[in-house]
Amino acid sequence: MRAYPRIRFMGSKYRLAPRLAELFATLPPGAAIDAFSGSGVVAYTLKAGGREVLANDHLTFTSTLAEALVANEGERLSAEDVERICSPSRDGRDFIARTFDGLYFPREDHAFLDAAWSHVDELDGAKRALALSALCLAAAQKQPRGVFTVTTPRYDDGRRQLRMSLEQLFREAVARCNAAVIPGAARARCGDVFDLDEPAAIAYLDPPYAPPRDDTCYVKRYHFLEGLATYWRGQEIMWETRTRKLVKRPTPFGSKRTAPLALDRLFDHFRSAESLVVSYGSNAALPADELEALLRRHRRTVTRHEIAHRYAFGTHRTAERRVATEYVFVGR
Repeated sequence: MRAYPRIRFMGSKYRLAPRLAELFATLPPGAAIDAFSGSGVVAYTLKAGGREVLANDHLTFTSTLAEALVANEGERLSAEDVERICSPSRDGRDFIARTFDGLYFPREDHAFLDAAWSHVDELDGAKRALALSALCLAAAQKQPRGVFTVTTPRYDDGRRQLRMSLEQLFREAVARCNAAVIPGAARARCGDVFDLDEPAAIAYLDPPYAPPRDDTCYVKRYHFLEGLATYWRGQEIMWETRTRKLVKRPTPFGSKRTAPLALDRLFDHFRSAESLVVSYGSNAALPADELEALLRRHRRTVTRHEIAHRYAFGTHRTAERRVATEYVFVGR
Protein backbone atom coordinates (compact mmCIF):
# COMPACT_ATOMS: atom_id res chain seq x y z
CA MET A 1 0.00 0.00 0.00
CA ARG A 2 2.96 2.32 0.52
CA ALA A 3 3.45 2.28 -3.26
CA TYR A 4 0.14 4.05 -3.83
CA PRO A 5 0.71 7.67 -4.98
CA ARG A 6 -0.42 10.09 -2.32
CA ILE A 7 -2.62 13.04 -3.24
CA ARG A 8 -3.60 15.85 -0.89
CA PHE A 9 -7.29 15.07 -0.99
CA MET A 10 -9.98 16.10 1.47
CA GLY A 11 -10.93 13.10 3.59
CA SER A 12 -8.27 10.80 2.14
CA LYS A 13 -7.81 7.56 4.06
CA TYR A 14 -4.14 7.18 3.11
CA ARG A 15 -2.96 7.18 6.73
CA LEU A 16 -5.82 4.94 7.81
CA ALA A 17 -5.35 2.34 5.06
CA PRO A 18 -3.20 -0.06 7.17
CA ARG A 19 -5.82 -0.09 9.94
CA LEU A 20 -8.59 -0.63 7.42
CA ALA A 21 -6.63 -3.49 5.84
CA GLU A 22 -6.49 -5.21 9.23
CA LEU A 23 -10.24 -4.79 9.63
CA PHE A 24 -11.06 -6.03 6.10
CA ALA A 25 -8.95 -9.14 6.79
CA THR A 26 -11.34 -10.11 9.61
CA LEU A 27 -14.37 -10.09 7.30
CA PRO A 28 -15.60 -12.98 5.13
CA PRO A 29 -13.92 -13.39 1.72
CA GLY A 30 -15.55 -12.08 -1.41
CA ALA A 31 -15.86 -9.09 -3.71
CA ALA A 32 -15.88 -5.52 -2.38
CA ILE A 33 -17.33 -2.20 -3.44
CA ASP A 34 -15.74 1.13 -2.57
CA ALA A 35 -18.77 3.29 -3.25
CA PHE A 36 -17.12 6.71 -2.68
CA SER A 37 -13.60 5.88 -3.79
CA GLY A 38 -12.13 9.41 -3.71
CA SER A 39 -8.33 9.18 -3.78
CA GLY A 40 -8.65 5.43 -4.50
CA VAL A 41 -6.42 4.29 -1.67
CA VAL A 42 -9.08 2.16 0.08
CA ALA A 43 -10.10 0.42 -3.16
CA TYR A 44 -6.39 -0.22 -3.75
CA THR A 45 -6.09 -1.58 -0.21
CA LEU A 46 -8.96 -3.99 -0.85
CA LYS A 47 -7.36 -5.12 -4.10
CA ALA A 48 -3.97 -5.58 -2.41
CA GLY A 49 -5.78 -7.78 0.12
CA GLY A 50 -6.82 -10.15 -2.65
CA ARG A 51 -10.41 -9.04 -3.17
CA GLU A 52 -12.15 -8.32 -6.45
CA VAL A 53 -13.01 -4.63 -6.26
CA LEU A 54 -15.38 -2.14 -7.84
CA ALA A 55 -14.35 1.49 -7.25
CA ASN A 56 -16.99 4.16 -7.80
CA ASP A 57 -16.93 7.94 -7.53
CA HIS A 58 -18.98 10.77 -9.00
CA LEU A 59 -15.94 12.88 -9.99
CA THR A 60 -14.11 12.21 -13.23
CA PHE A 61 -10.59 12.84 -11.97
CA THR A 62 -10.96 10.51 -8.98
CA SER A 63 -12.54 7.84 -11.17
CA THR A 64 -9.59 8.25 -13.54
CA LEU A 65 -7.20 7.63 -10.63
CA ALA A 66 -9.12 4.44 -9.84
CA GLU A 67 -9.05 3.35 -13.49
CA ALA A 68 -5.27 3.88 -13.65
CA LEU A 69 -4.24 2.53 -10.26
CA VAL A 70 -6.98 0.13 -9.12
CA ALA A 71 -8.62 -1.31 -12.24
CA ASN A 72 -5.35 -1.44 -14.18
CA GLU A 73 -3.79 -4.90 -13.88
CA GLY A 74 -0.49 -4.41 -15.72
CA GLU A 75 -0.40 -1.54 -18.20
CA ARG A 76 2.32 1.09 -17.70
CA LEU A 77 3.53 4.19 -19.49
CA SER A 78 6.80 3.52 -21.32
CA ALA A 79 9.70 5.95 -21.57
CA GLU A 80 8.64 6.55 -25.19
CA ASP A 81 5.09 7.36 -24.06
CA VAL A 82 6.41 9.91 -21.55
CA GLU A 83 8.68 11.59 -24.11
CA ARG A 84 5.80 11.85 -26.57
CA ILE A 85 3.49 13.39 -23.95
CA CYS A 86 6.21 15.89 -22.98
CA SER A 87 6.95 16.88 -26.60
CA PRO A 88 5.66 20.06 -28.29
CA SER A 89 1.96 20.27 -29.04
CA ARG A 90 0.80 18.38 -32.09
CA ASP A 91 -2.11 20.76 -32.81
CA GLY A 92 -1.34 24.11 -31.14
CA ARG A 93 -4.27 24.00 -28.70
CA ASP A 94 -4.20 26.66 -25.97
CA PHE A 95 -7.44 26.39 -23.99
CA ILE A 96 -5.71 26.05 -20.61
CA ALA A 97 -3.20 28.81 -21.37
CA ARG A 98 -6.01 31.21 -22.33
CA THR A 99 -8.49 30.27 -19.63
CA PHE A 100 -6.13 30.22 -16.66
CA ASP A 101 -3.57 32.85 -17.64
CA GLY A 102 -2.30 34.46 -14.44
CA LEU A 103 -3.94 31.81 -12.24
CA TYR A 104 -2.41 28.85 -10.44
CA PHE A 105 0.68 28.17 -12.57
CA PRO A 106 3.21 30.03 -14.75
CA ARG A 107 2.48 30.32 -18.46
CA GLU A 108 5.00 27.64 -19.39
CA ASP A 109 3.19 25.17 -17.12
CA HIS A 110 -0.17 25.95 -18.68
CA ALA A 111 1.39 25.53 -22.14
CA PHE A 112 2.80 22.17 -21.03
CA LEU A 113 -0.66 20.97 -19.97
CA ASP A 114 -2.16 22.00 -23.32
CA ALA A 115 0.63 20.26 -25.23
CA ALA A 116 0.45 17.15 -23.06
CA TRP A 117 -3.28 16.85 -23.63
CA SER A 118 -2.76 17.03 -27.40
CA HIS A 119 -0.86 13.73 -27.09
CA VAL A 120 -3.04 12.18 -24.38
CA ASP A 121 -5.94 12.56 -26.82
CA GLU A 122 -4.27 9.85 -28.91
CA LEU A 123 -4.14 7.38 -26.01
CA ASP A 124 -6.90 5.14 -24.73
CA GLY A 125 -7.58 2.65 -21.95
CA ALA A 126 -5.25 2.32 -19.00
CA LYS A 127 -2.44 4.31 -20.60
CA ARG A 128 -4.71 7.30 -21.05
CA ALA A 129 -5.88 6.98 -17.43
CA LEU A 130 -2.27 6.74 -16.21
CA ALA A 131 -1.25 9.84 -18.15
CA LEU A 132 -4.20 11.87 -16.88
CA SER A 133 -3.65 10.65 -13.32
CA ALA A 134 -0.01 11.74 -13.46
CA LEU A 135 -1.02 15.16 -14.80
CA CYS A 136 -3.56 15.58 -11.99
CA LEU A 137 -1.06 14.43 -9.35
CA ALA A 138 1.50 16.91 -10.68
CA ALA A 139 -0.99 19.79 -10.67
CA ALA A 140 -2.15 18.95 -7.14
CA GLN A 141 1.46 18.82 -5.93
CA LYS A 142 2.34 22.23 -7.29
CA GLN A 143 -0.79 23.98 -6.02
CA PRO A 144 -0.30 24.99 -2.34
CA ARG A 145 -2.37 22.68 -0.09
CA GLY A 146 -3.56 20.90 -3.24
CA VAL A 147 -6.79 22.91 -3.50
CA PHE A 148 -7.86 25.41 -6.14
CA THR A 149 -9.88 27.83 -4.05
CA VAL A 150 -7.14 30.49 -4.03
CA THR A 151 -4.91 31.91 -6.75
CA THR A 152 -2.32 33.63 -4.55
CA PRO A 153 0.84 32.10 -3.02
CA ARG A 154 -0.25 32.77 0.58
CA TYR A 155 -0.17 29.06 1.40
CA ASP A 156 3.30 28.56 -0.04
CA ASP A 157 4.95 26.32 2.56
CA GLY A 158 8.32 26.09 0.84
CA ARG A 159 7.95 22.58 -0.55
CA ARG A 160 10.31 21.69 -3.42
CA GLN A 161 7.35 20.85 -5.66
CA LEU A 162 6.30 24.49 -5.72
CA ARG A 163 9.60 25.39 -7.40
CA MET A 164 9.51 22.60 -9.98
CA SER A 165 7.93 22.71 -13.42
CA LEU A 166 4.79 20.71 -14.07
CA GLU A 167 6.72 18.68 -16.62
CA GLN A 168 9.23 17.63 -13.95
CA LEU A 169 6.44 16.80 -11.53
CA PHE A 170 4.59 14.87 -14.23
CA ARG A 171 7.65 12.72 -14.93
CA GLU A 172 7.98 11.92 -11.23
CA ALA A 173 4.26 11.18 -10.96
CA VAL A 174 4.44 8.75 -13.89
CA ALA A 175 7.15 6.79 -12.08
CA ARG A 176 5.00 6.59 -8.93
CA CYS A 177 1.91 5.54 -10.89
CA ASN A 178 3.81 2.87 -12.83
CA ALA A 179 5.26 1.48 -9.60
CA ALA A 180 1.81 1.21 -8.01
CA VAL A 181 0.27 -1.01 -10.70
CA ILE A 182 -0.46 -4.50 -9.32
CA PRO A 183 -2.33 -7.51 -10.75
CA GLY A 184 -5.80 -8.37 -9.57
CA ALA A 185 -9.42 -8.20 -10.63
CA ALA A 186 -10.86 -4.71 -10.30
CA ARG A 187 -13.08 -2.21 -12.09
CA ALA A 188 -13.65 1.52 -11.87
CA ARG A 189 -16.69 3.58 -12.75
CA CYS A 190 -17.82 7.19 -12.58
CA GLY A 191 -21.40 7.59 -11.49
CA ASP A 192 -24.02 8.09 -8.82
CA VAL A 193 -23.75 5.76 -5.85
CA PHE A 194 -27.44 4.91 -6.04
CA ASP A 195 -26.98 3.56 -9.55
CA LEU A 196 -24.69 0.81 -8.21
CA ASP A 197 -26.33 -2.60 -8.35
CA GLU A 198 -23.57 -5.13 -7.72
CA PRO A 199 -23.44 -8.10 -5.34
CA ALA A 200 -20.60 -7.83 -2.82
CA ALA A 201 -19.35 -9.34 0.40
CA ILE A 202 -18.22 -5.89 1.57
CA ALA A 203 -19.60 -2.46 0.78
CA TYR A 204 -17.22 0.22 2.04
CA LEU A 205 -18.99 3.55 2.45
CA ASP A 206 -17.12 6.81 3.03
CA PRO A 207 -19.73 9.42 2.07
CA PRO A 208 -19.01 13.14 2.22
CA TYR A 209 -20.40 14.56 5.43
CA ALA A 210 -21.44 18.00 6.55
CA PRO A 211 -19.03 19.59 9.05
CA PRO A 212 -20.33 22.10 11.62
CA ARG A 213 -18.66 24.83 9.56
CA ASP A 214 -17.55 25.17 5.94
CA ASP A 215 -18.78 22.52 3.47
CA THR A 216 -17.77 19.33 1.68
CA CYS A 217 -17.90 20.59 -1.90
CA TYR A 218 -15.19 18.67 -3.72
CA VAL A 219 -15.92 20.45 -6.99
CA LYS A 220 -15.15 23.81 -5.36
CA ARG A 221 -11.77 22.59 -4.10
CA TYR A 222 -10.67 20.41 -7.00
CA HIS A 223 -12.41 21.95 -10.00
CA PHE A 224 -9.13 22.40 -11.88
CA LEU A 225 -8.30 18.70 -11.55
CA GLU A 226 -11.82 17.74 -12.62
CA GLY A 227 -11.43 19.95 -15.68
CA LEU A 228 -7.92 18.71 -16.40
CA ALA A 229 -9.12 15.09 -16.43
CA THR A 230 -11.59 15.94 -19.21
CA TYR A 231 -9.89 18.93 -20.86
CA TRP A 232 -13.02 20.75 -19.62
CA ARG A 233 -15.15 18.92 -22.19
CA GLY A 234 -18.70 18.65 -20.92
CA GLN A 235 -17.89 20.89 -17.93
CA GLU A 236 -19.72 24.12 -17.15
CA ILE A 237 -17.25 26.82 -16.16
CA MET A 238 -18.46 29.70 -13.99
CA TRP A 239 -16.70 32.42 -15.98
CA GLU A 240 -17.67 35.14 -13.55
CA THR A 241 -15.57 33.58 -10.79
CA ARG A 242 -11.94 34.54 -10.25
CA THR A 243 -10.89 30.90 -9.91
CA ARG A 244 -12.85 29.70 -12.98
CA LYS A 245 -14.85 27.28 -10.85
CA LEU A 246 -17.11 24.59 -12.21
CA VAL A 247 -20.80 24.49 -11.35
CA LYS A 248 -21.39 22.70 -8.04
CA ARG A 249 -22.94 19.27 -7.89
CA PRO A 250 -25.25 19.18 -4.88
CA THR A 251 -25.17 16.07 -2.70
CA PRO A 252 -27.69 15.19 0.00
CA PHE A 253 -24.84 13.87 2.17
CA GLY A 254 -23.30 17.34 2.51
CA SER A 255 -26.13 19.02 4.39
CA LYS A 256 -26.98 18.49 8.06
CA ARG A 257 -30.65 18.76 7.14
CA THR A 258 -30.63 16.12 4.39
CA ALA A 259 -27.78 13.81 5.51
CA PRO A 260 -29.82 11.53 7.85
CA LEU A 261 -32.34 10.63 5.14
CA ALA A 262 -29.56 10.19 2.56
CA LEU A 263 -27.59 7.89 4.86
CA ASP A 264 -30.68 5.87 5.70
CA ARG A 265 -31.31 5.42 1.97
CA LEU A 266 -27.66 4.53 1.42
CA PHE A 267 -27.65 1.78 4.04
CA ASP A 268 -30.85 0.35 2.58
CA HIS A 269 -29.41 0.48 -0.94
CA PHE A 270 -26.55 -1.83 0.08
CA ARG A 271 -28.72 -4.18 2.13
CA SER A 272 -27.58 -7.19 0.07
CA ALA A 273 -23.91 -6.78 1.08
CA GLU A 274 -22.81 -9.24 3.76
CA SER A 275 -20.93 -6.48 5.62
CA LEU A 276 -21.23 -2.71 5.57
CA VAL A 277 -18.08 -0.84 6.58
CA VAL A 278 -18.81 2.84 7.15
CA SER A 279 -16.19 5.54 7.74
CA TYR A 280 -17.27 8.72 9.48
CA GLY A 281 -15.42 11.53 11.23
CA SER A 282 -16.05 13.03 14.65
CA ASN A 283 -15.90 16.48 13.05
CA ALA A 284 -19.17 15.83 11.19
CA ALA A 285 -22.28 17.79 12.09
CA LEU A 286 -24.23 14.55 12.45
CA PRO A 287 -23.13 12.89 15.72
CA ALA A 288 -21.66 9.39 15.54
CA ASP A 289 -24.37 8.03 17.85
CA GLU A 290 -27.06 9.15 15.41
CA LEU A 291 -25.25 7.57 12.49
CA GLU A 292 -24.87 4.32 14.43
CA ALA A 293 -28.58 4.35 15.23
CA LEU A 294 -29.35 4.74 11.52
CA LEU A 295 -27.08 1.83 10.67
CA ARG A 296 -28.72 -0.37 13.32
CA ARG A 297 -32.03 0.02 11.49
CA HIS A 298 -30.51 -2.05 8.66
CA ARG A 299 -28.03 -4.39 10.39
CA ARG A 300 -28.44 -6.97 13.16
CA THR A 301 -25.09 -6.15 14.75
CA VAL A 302 -22.97 -3.01 14.56
CA THR A 303 -19.43 -2.69 15.89
CA ARG A 304 -17.77 0.69 16.34
CA HIS A 305 -14.01 1.17 15.96
CA GLU A 306 -12.40 4.49 16.91
CA ILE A 307 -9.10 5.64 15.40
CA ALA A 308 -7.33 8.90 16.28
CA HIS A 309 -6.68 10.74 13.03
CA ARG A 310 -5.59 14.11 11.69
CA TYR A 311 -7.15 15.59 8.59
CA ALA A 312 -4.53 18.22 7.80
CA PHE A 313 -3.12 19.88 4.71
CA GLY A 314 -0.02 21.10 6.55
CA THR A 315 1.66 22.00 9.80
CA HIS A 316 0.14 25.48 10.08
CA ARG A 317 -1.52 26.35 13.39
CA THR A 318 -5.09 26.12 12.11
CA ALA A 319 -4.47 22.49 11.15
CA GLU A 320 -4.83 21.65 14.85
CA ARG A 321 -8.60 21.84 14.49
CA ARG A 322 -8.39 18.99 12.01
CA VAL A 323 -7.48 16.52 14.73
CA ALA A 324 -10.41 14.13 14.94
CA THR A 325 -11.54 10.61 15.65
CA GLU A 326 -12.28 8.41 12.69
CA TYR A 327 -15.22 6.15 13.41
CA VAL A 328 -15.38 2.92 11.45
CA PHE A 329 -18.67 1.07 11.85
CA VAL A 330 -19.02 -2.55 10.76
CA GLY A 331 -22.59 -3.69 10.24
CA ARG A 332 -23.45 -7.34 9.62
